[in-house]
Amino acid sequence: MTISVSEAKAQLTELVRRAEAGEDIVLTRHGQAVARLVPVKPAFDRAARRAGIAAAQAVARGKALPGPGAARSQDFLYGEDGLPE
Repeated sequence: MTISVSEAKAQLTELVRRAEAGEDIVLTRHGQAVARLVPVKPAFDRAARRAGIAAAQAVARGKALPGPGAARSQDFLYGEDGLPE
């Protein structure tokens, strides 16, 4: 929705309600967009963020496949003397 600043003054309460509901409100002055009303995103809760990270790590641990360690993964490129083959 696009509305001029002068019209928005009379409808501010309604415009804020609509922005909170997710509608994009653009304010114009002399036909040029000058501001946008958007809802404020709530800050992340630290405990919820840590719980999400722990859950993702648990899923990743379940998907890990056994195999050679990364420290030895390039050994096939080198001979017994440690030089490239």
